[in-house]
Amino acid sequence: MRPPHHRPSSRGRSCWHWLVSCLKTKTVKKGQVLLSAGDLKSEAYFVNSGLLRYFSIDEKGKEHIIQFAPEDWMLSDRDTSVFNEPAVFYIDAIEDSEVVVVKKDFFPAIKNIVPEILELNILMLHNSIRSMQKRLNMLLSATAEERYLDFIKLYPNLTLRVPQWMIASYLGITPESLSRVRKDLAKKHFR
Repeated sequence: MRPPHHRPSSRGRSCWHWLVSCLKTKTVKKGQVLLSAGDLKSEAYFVNSGLLRYFSIDEKGKEHIIQFAPEDWMLSDRDTSVFNEPAVFYIDAIEDSEVVVVKKDFFPAIKNIVPEILELNILMLHNSIRSMQKRLNMLLSATAEERYLDFIKLYPNLTLRVPQWMIASYLGITPESLSRVRKDLAKKHFR
């Protein structure tokens, strides 16, 4: 990141240096773990390019994918990034990715410099809550086919980028069930 072309005041320069210190670009290789359960990291990740996933691992070693984060999505584990408690979830890269690492104190402090950012932060929080509520409702009450169609609507470009077993994990079904759902949908659409 480079500062603006004009010469800022000393206050402006210190604000710029603070801003740059809160936002770092990071290259992440496919399979690289950004966050593990138990970590204490007060940061979020904005995806410039590539694809991340947010997941848990149960006591039997089975992965449960909560969310995917393609380009222009932000991802964090709120237990650690907001509440300073050990992370419950994992975040890793499904593809080689470039992320902007956003430190915890960025949003509260930037609101003094750019007041509109508080409004954006609140909107992002509400969208996140809304998305999780909808996802929970789908997992509790929708059929596997309805969940898959919702996945395609939410993530229209991911069906070719994400392995089928990961999509199945996200949907809460087995890969074999996902194959049946896809086959049934293909039959319905090609009658």
